Amino acid sequence: MNTSEMYNYKVVRQFAIMTIVWGIVGMLVGVFIASQLVWPVLNFDIAWLTFGRLRPLHTNAVVFAFGGSALFATSYYVVQRTCHVRLAFDRLASFTFWGWNLVIVLAAITLPMGLTSTKEYAELEWPIDILITVVWVAYAVVFFGTIMRRRMKHIYVANWFFGAFILTVAILHIFNNLAIPVGLFKSYSVYAGVQDAMVQWWYGHNAVGFFLTAGFLGIMYYFIPKQANRPVYSYRLSVVHFWALIFTYIWAGPHHLHYTALPDWAQSLGMVFSLVLLAPSWGGMINGIMTLSGAWHKLRTDPILKFLVVSVSFYGMSTFEGPMMAIKTVNALSHYTDWTIGHVHSGALGWVGMVTIGALYYLIPRLYNSEIYSVKLIETHFWMATLGIVLYITSMWISGIMQGLMWRAVNEDGTLIYSFIETVDAMHPYYFIRLLGGLIYLAGMLVMAYNIARTIINKEPAVAPVLAPAH
Repeated sequence: MNTSEMYNYKVVRQFAIMTIVWGIVGMLVGVFIASQLVWPVLNFDIAWLTFGRLRPLHTNAVVFAFGGSALFATSYYVVQRTCHVRLAFDRLASFTFWGWNLVIVLAAITLPMGLTSTKEYAELEWPIDILITVVWVAYAVVFFGTIMRRRMKHIYVANWFFGAFILTVAILHIFNNLAIPVGLFKSYSVYAGVQDAMVQWWYGHNAVGFFLTAGFLGIMYYFIPKQANRPVYSYRLSVVHFWALIFTYIWAGPHHLHYTALPDWAQSLGMVFSLVLLAPSWGGMINGIMTLSGAWHKLRTDPILKFLVVSVSFYGMSTFEGPMMAIKTVNALSHYTDWTIGHVHSGALGWVGMVTIGALYYLIPRLYNSEIYSVKLIETHFWMATLGIVLYITSMWISGIMQGLMWRAVNEDGTLIYSFIETVDAMHPYYFIRLLGGLIYLAGMLVMAYNIARTIINKEPAVAPVLAPAH
């Protein structure tokens, strides 16, 4: 059969496997730095093992290596299946795989060395930023090239979310990383002072909004209906969800800069849009969960569906908590505390992690024309992941709120009741519980790696003709 009549599953397989590999690596670094907060001696007085060097490595590995690989894999699979056409530009698609993984390897080398732009979630220095841009443009060409070749007039809603994520992340990345190089691995931002902070959090919050939300909503809108074997609950709601989310998210960044030098009107604007954001977010959550109407009984026996549905529940919880934390009076307590860390991880582990894991359990057997090795191990992984998340976020909620209250506590004469070190000491037990939660979540990923390895070992990669019955 002619190659053009077959789906390109090779690049999907490559990204899917690397999603698991980078997930384990990124989470392992996270568990290690969490253990450093319990036992600070674990940095061994080695500069490149310190928390400050490894924390950006952890965030980049989990967000861009694990999350990014998941988005490449799923978007390449979904756009082919829903457009009934082979992925455009095979060589360019292959370049995105090798280029993206080169970016990740360079990050793993430079960040522990302390080579950083210091911008959160955008720490990589200018030569790597240029490589990211080249890879991302190639990604856009492949994705939109495939849509332009489609044999279906209709563009399925998952592709709207993938497309918006690709375009917006490109703009965010380019403008936030505009810099003047002063050496091979040193540059200075073209922005200064509060403008630099504003551009950074326009980027930072929309990395969450588009990379970690819009992209993964594309996964939700394809894989939940597929696994449940039900149509999307409301197609009209999915379109409203898309436009409301895309318009609103882009304005929410200033809530990261409450009580700073940012003009008060800009802070208030960010707060208002963050509160408005609750509506489209919950509209999307309701659409995802209600897709199970008529198929609720499947949750008893289908652990993949459990991953997907519980991920949407965490999406709903995180997108309620975020707007609440954006309210200035709440933010006065929560900002700079571990509550923020708990919030981020309910989104990262609960929403992004679980929807990715569910999609991979759906995807990989189909990419290798094989049955999953063990459904029981998927069930085990689900409960490990859920327990790990609950331990992690509840310990951080408690320690974060306690931390904020201790910082604010004052005597009658206005002096602080607690010294900073007393607040650190009070959080120690909660850091241990967080470490335990992270260890359980990581162990679940190792169970997944074993299950997937046994599924694909000695199996021939699947070959599927274009316009075959949809999987």
